[in-house]
Amino acid sequence: MKKIINEPQNVVSEMVDGLVRSYPQYLEKIPDTEAMIRSDSASMKGKVGIVSGGGSGHEPSHAGFIGKGMLTAAVAGQVFTSPTPDQIYAAIKAADQGRGVFLVIKNYSGDVMNFDMAKDLAELDDIKVKSIIVNDDIAVEDSLYTQGRRGVAGTVLMHKIVGAAADQGASLAEIETLAEKALPHISTIAVALSAATVPEVGKPGFTLADDEIEYGVGIHSEPGYRREKIKTSQKLVTELLDKLDQNQPLQADHQYAVLVNGMGATPLMEQYIFSHDLLDQLAAKNIKPVFMKVGNYMTSIEMAGISLTLFDLVDSEWLKYLTYPVETVAW
Repeated sequence: MKKIINEPQNVVSEMVDGLVRSYPQYLEKIPDTEAMIRSDSASMKGKVGIVSGGGSGHEPSHAGFIGKGMLTAAVAGQVFTSPTPDQIYAAIKAADQGRGVFLVIKNYSGDVMNFDMAKDLAELDDIKVKSIIVNDDIAVEDSLYTQGRRGVAGTVLMHKIVGAAADQGASLAEIETLAEKALPHISTIAVALSAATVPEVGKPGFTLADDEIEYGVGIHSEPGYRREKIKTSQKLVTELLDKLDQNQPLQADHQYAVLVNGMGATPLMEQYIFSHDLLDQLAAKNIKPVFMKVGNYMTSIEMAGISLTLFDLVDSEWLKYLTYPVETVAW
């Protein structure tokens, strides 16, 4: 294992410290936690707070999306491990500005349990809390750590729309309704070329031969649905797009947002080649995305691979939320 770290057990604390000291204009650390909050949180007065988080190793998620127009606070757990309820509770308390807090939770058993416990603690303090459990990964129905579909890169698009709505003054109930309506229209699938290595484990989460790929791998190295010999970018696009089309048929008269997401070790050059092929194949279906992002947004440490997210914008307001200006480290 070769990584630019000091002691493996200090990876998260040193990462959080480095992040907040590098970008004090956007975020600051909540004392005695690994949770972070907007450095201008006072400007959220009278608005609903938006809180997310999860295990570390997915950077820039989630802290990279703290700031005006997106997240109010985020909580960093240990690598690939849910943050503890007390840390989530601290983030909820710090994010509450009098109109309640909305939680964006990825569908992993530890995250769901710990965020729910923190939610209960907050409600004992008379803080109104609502939440959404994001389950956008269509690759497998049940996997390690999960009942039902996993929450992956589509979570970032959820951050974006609920954050924009909160910044424009939407109520807690309105944000909950927005999230519930949007969630079924966000779908993601991935392909991996190599695995990630958790620093304290010291070895990859799975092994692929030099000429192998695996479809449907999760962001914690959970198994996918098929391994085969590596294919061209065009064939990878065909596989992923066909799976998304089977899950939710693509329609030429609909508007789509697209997120091409690097898993940590995939060069932007390759992500843009994939995007080139994706746009060609969508054009063949008479679809031209109205919104697109390409880059590393929800990674898996140094996994090589790509995930593809399609967001069917059946409500025109959702596009306005996606294009709403933000001030964050990573968007």
